Amino acid sequence: MRITTTMKALTLILCALLSAPSMAGQLAGKVIGISDGDTLKVLTSDRQQVKVRLSQIDAPESTQAFGNRAKQELGRICFGKSAVLDVEGEDRYGRTIARVSCAGVDAQSHMVQAGMAWVYDRHVTDKSLYQLQQQAKNARRGVWSDLKAIAPWEFRQASR
Repeated sequence: MRITTTMKALTLILCALLSAPSMAGQLAGKVIGISDGDTLKVLTSDRQQVKVRLSQIDAPESTQAFGNRAKQELGRICFGKSAVLDVEGEDRYGRTIARVSCAGVDAQSHMVQAGMAWVYDRHVTDKSLYQLQQQAKNARRGVWSDLKAIAPWEFRQASR
């Protein structure tokens, strides 16, 4: 009797865990807003608004050099377009962290290659982004045209 009760309890726990919503997965929708060079808002097909932080990169802060240009560039490639989000999780601000493709353009790769974002060393998993960043540096595109460019995480730390 005791083994049966324990097995039932374990089965219920396992079923609850398997049916719990997972942050990982894929979402699709239309980009309806751009907050800055690495954050956008997507309206899903079920009319949910999702605030999305692009994973693996960090764009200049809006008060930092190139901050507005980074926002404009992300808007140019994503605003009003269909987006596919490969969800990786959620950040401490409740934003969905995802790899984002806007109308077939990989937003992270584009922003780094255009010199509008740094590879975020603390969170990078796609090491090919480093090659794109080096190409942008060599060509002195975007932030790399400023020899005194400060990474956003250093800028934020200095602002505290």
